[in-house]
Amino acid sequence: MNTKERYQILFNKINQYNSGENGITRIAYSDEEQTCTHAFMRMCKAENLEIRMDACGNVIARREGRRNDLPPVVMGSHLDTVYQGGKYDGVVGVTAALEIIKRLNEKELVTDHPIEIISFACEESSRFGVSTVGSKAMAGILDKEKYRHLTDRDGITMEKAFALCALDFDSVDEASRRQEEFKAFFEIHIEQGPVLINNQKKIGIVTGIAAPVRLIIKINGKASHSGTTPMNMRRDALLGASEIALELEKAAMKEQAHGTVATVGVMNIHSGAMNVIPGEVELKVDIRSISSESRQRVIDHLYQVISQIEDTRQLDIHSTVISSEEPVLLSQKVIDTLTRISEEKTLPYEVMQSGAGHDAMNMAKLCPTGLIFIPSVDGLSHHPDEYTDMDDVLLGIDLLEDVILYYAGI
Repeated sequence: MNTKERYQILFNKINQYNSGENGITRIAYSDEEQTCTHAFMRMCKAENLEIRMDACGNVIARREGRRNDLPPVVMGSHLDTVYQGGKYDGVVGVTAALEIIKRLNEKELVTDHPIEIISFACEESSRFGVSTVGSKAMAGILDKEKYRHLTDRDGITMEKAFALCALDFDSVDEASRRQEEFKAFFEIHIEQGPVLINNQKKIGIVTGIAAPVRLIIKINGKASHSGTTPMNMRRDALLGASEIALELEKAAMKEQAHGTVATVGVMNIHSGAMNVIPGEVELKVDIRSISSESRQRVIDHLYQVISQIEDTRQLDIHSTVISSEEPVLLSQKVIDTLTRISEEKTLPYEVMQSGAGHDAMNMAKLCPTGLIFIPSVDGLSHHPDEYTDMDDVLLGIDLLEDVILYYAGI
């Protein structure tokens, strides 16, 4: 069996854990995600790695080095998905890391530094509206009290979801590794955009990661009969929510030069019916940028619009920031090293920014961090048709292997 066949089998094994028929649905802290996580732990154990799960549900698998007093070189990503997502987002980073361990074992190579694989918990925001929960906990920046009572679409709180996985939410601070030393962290990930494909490049070397502000906006009007309430006497929460969404789009369009984007990803109408004027609507909003100043201008406009709509439509609107992160610039030394190795391997590469958040942005608070992109066909991600050619995945793994060995020492 060649390397490509071996990796394809590993990749397929992970993606068999799926609760949906369209795409891949493996939501954080769900039965499918936990089963997948424990299967991955067994795969790591088969490669003689030391395995543990921390208080947030992160899996840490360690391969000892020649000198275990040295700080580890770490690589990883996540196994959870969005609803009806694709096969590659997150999975590539975790399986690539395990493939590299398989290669080192096959060659009987011992590195100076220990090497760790981390499969981070709850990277996606799909379930609770907040992302990179596991890496936040590891970096010691998780706001426990803000997250505790966040609910999913079924009304299950994050605290309850932890309990259903035999995790104690009150102990989540124990996942912090701020007092430890790391040599470096690396994540390989699909680009989730069209730049590499359009520019005919095989590798993206990421210089910085845009960061989101996420809000929940609750619009309260008055539910009333659609046939008996005159148009000029209505307090329609849905129309207020729609105005907010359209104004948010306008504000982000003005900031295109900074790569700033804004999205209303969820609009829930409570107790909606065709013959009832909506009385309560909830929006979930994501605003992100590499530029903190540009992002703030969009947020300021959003608040101005909310105030105006409250007056003109006689609505009561409450907004809550559930997550606010700062854009992250990655280590220039790591970028230079990845560039040098890519040139030595004659890999066509692009130095670029990431519009999507990744666990790497939190790990950058702990150690020098590198983020490697590989192409996404048609720029698709978070979609059942998400696709990356397996030869492109393997090129990325080859680069990751070289940079891990460079940092770990052989």
